This record gives sequence, structure tokens and C-alpha cells, in this order.
Amino acid sequence: MDQQSLAKRNLAIMWFANFFVAGSMTMVMPFLSLYIETFGNFSDDFVQTWSGYTFGITFLTAFLVSPIWGRVGDRYGRKPILIIAAFGLGTSVFLMGEVQTVFQLFLLRFIMGVFTGFIPLSQALISTQTERGISGRVLGTLQTGTVTGTLMGPMLGGILADTFGYAQAFQLTSVTIFIAGFLVIFGLKEFRVKDDENEQESYSRKEVFTFILKQPMLISVIILSMFIQVAHFAVQPILALYVSELNGPANIAFISGIAFSITGLGNLLMTRRWGRLADKVGYEKILILLLMAAGIVYLPGAFVNEVWQLVIVRFLLGVTLGGIIPVRMAYIRQAAPINMQGEVMGYSTSLRFLGNVIGPILGGVVAGWYSISTVFIMTSVMLFACGAILLFIKLKEDHANSSMHSSTKHSTS
Repeated sequence: MDQQSLAKRNLAIMWFANFFVAGSMTMVMPFLSLYIETFGNFSDDFVQTWSGYTFGITFLTAFLVSPIWGRVGDRYGRKPILIIAAFGLGTSVFLMGEVQTVFQLFLLRFIMGVFTGFIPLSQALISTQTERGISGRVLGTLQTGTVTGTLMGPMLGGILADTFGYAQAFQLTSVTIFIAGFLVIFGLKEFRVKDDENEQESYSRKEVFTFILKQPMLISVIILSMFIQVAHFAVQPILALYVSELNGPANIAFISGIAFSITGLGNLLMTRRWGRLADKVGYEKILILLLMAAGIVYLPGAFVNEVWQLVIVRFLLGVTLGGIIPVRMAYIRQAAPINMQGEVMGYSTSLRFLGNVIGPILGGVVAGWYSISTVFIMTSVMLFACGAILLFIKLKEDHANSSMHSSTKHSTS
């Protein structure tokens, strides 16, 4: 099998693996707080607090270990790490169905964070076997597997919990993660394309840091990964409350589910298209466009009076945010040497996970001090500011390159 055919097969395998893992990770979200209630006669404050702790600790652990996995993957290959991640995740989720106390659940969610990098690792793997000119389209295609799993996961999780019970739902969920692991073991054949025949085989941590720090656009994309996630996740924990304010208590769970899921639908429809467009016109340009557009479409969410208006805002947000992850990864693919891709992406992923932790906390605090509408205004400003910062750096780089080109041309003549 030639490299092109092998790359297509690997993409298909990782699409299904990401679908299973993303679906499994979100299956337990609808009933996590309800599961905590089964461990004792707790107050509402206790349940809400520990639901936040058990949800957030996974991302905090992932924030710490993501660069390590990325570096190990660069050196020893990503297939072994993907297998470890899949079976670590599956075992953690399975054991969650056996716990008897809140602390045991918290501890397993902590351990689960060590293995949460399956999807970012798969993106890094597919990136390193993809030619630079088509990486946006390819990574956009891979992202649709994650989004599809994320959309279907909560619904299937709710059905499993209602049918079999919370503990059994965890154990059944773990099966799909093990399936993803077996897909990697028996179907994936890892290889890397070569951008430069003279490229180093490996890079020290110092060399990677030095490379990143010398490129203002690259370091900005990595750091802004955190702020993008903060902006996106700030609304998540209070969205149901906002729906209740707009619509009242009638069918609150169903309507909140629509408001959550519609963003994923917009994401699914556009992520591959944004990736393809970025391949043609440039990854920095599309990133700037998407960030500014996301900031603009988020703002009306602060002023809606009806639920259907909020649903439209959430859909448009999904359309704009849909391309940010694959385009950001494709930019790193273009900017960084192939043999340090994993570690560079690991730093970006690490900051994304940190944003997942900060976002819900910040959103809850701002909503408590001011109002839910203020959270929409804050996130709108944050996303637009991220786009403006990238635009400023892009213009500055273009000016420097133009000046250097003119200087070189003048000295030659």
C-alpha cells in the first residue's frame, strides 16, 4: 500500500476512533451530578460543588501531561501512546461504575485526565502524515468524527442511564473506548511524511522552546488557544439557566439540549469547509476571520428575548468556531518541523485544557456578580480581541518580511 492510500486508511480509522472516544467522553456528562447524588444524602450545594470538581479535575490533569505525551510521541511514535490512552481511558471509565464514594469518583476522574489526550494525539498523528498543502482539509475531516461523537454522546448516555442505571452506563460506555483502542492496534499503520531530507531526527526541549519563541505568530496561536477555550466554555455551565430565564421551566432539559447541540451541528457542517478554504488562502487569515466572526455573532446572545433567538446565535457560533481547531492545528503543521509537531501541539493542547478549567469558573463568577448577559458580552470581547491580536501580529510579520525582501533586492541590485 502506497503512502497516499495508507494515509486515507489511517484517516478513516482515526475518524471512527475519535467518534467513539468523543462520544464516550460526553456520554457521562448528562448524569454526572445525578450519579454523585446516589452516594449519600447530600445538600444541593455539595452536589453542585463536587460536580464541578469532578468535571474540572480531568482537564487540570490533562493540562499538566499533554506536553509530555506530545514529546514522547515525537520520539517513539504516536500509535503506542494512543493505545495506552485508549485503554487507560476505558479502564478509568469502567471503574467509575464500581465506585462507592464521591472521592473515589474524583480520584478516577483525576487519573482519567492522564489519558485524555487521545483526540489531540490522533490529530498530531494525522498531521504528521499529511502534506502541508492539504492539512486543513484533512484535519477538518478528522474533526467531524469528534464533533459527531460529541453530538451523539449525551443523548446515548442519557438513554443508557435511564435503561440500565448510572453505574452500568459507565461500564457500557467504556466498551466503546476499548473498541477505539482495538481499531488503533489492528488498523493503524504509522508513518511520517518528510518536509526536508536534512531535518533533525529529534529536538531537545530547549530547541523546541527556542523555535516557538522565535516565531511570534506561532507562540500567539498557542497562547490564544487558552483564551478561545475560556470564551467558549464560560457560557456552558450557565446556559441552562439562561434558557430557563428566557423560556421558563417548561421542557427545560429538552430545550437546553437543543441549545447545547446546535453549536455542534454548525461545527459539523462547516469544519471541513473552513479547513479546505484555509488550505487555499492561508491558515492565519482564516483563523483571524473566524475569531473575529465568532466575537461578532456571540454578542447578540446578551440581548436575546426568545429561546429561538439564542438557538440561532448558538448555531452561528458553531459555524464560526467549527474551523478554529483544525485550522489552528494545520497552522502548527505548517509552522513547525515534523519531528517536533507533537510537542508543539502538546503545548497548545495543554493550554486548551487549562482554558476548559478556567472558562466555567470565570463564567459562573461573572454571572453571579453581574448577569448571564454580561458573560456573553465578555466572551464576545475576548474572541474578537484574540482575532485582533493575531491580525496585528500578522500585519507586523508581513511588514517585516516585506522590508527584508526589499532590502535584499536592493543590496542584490
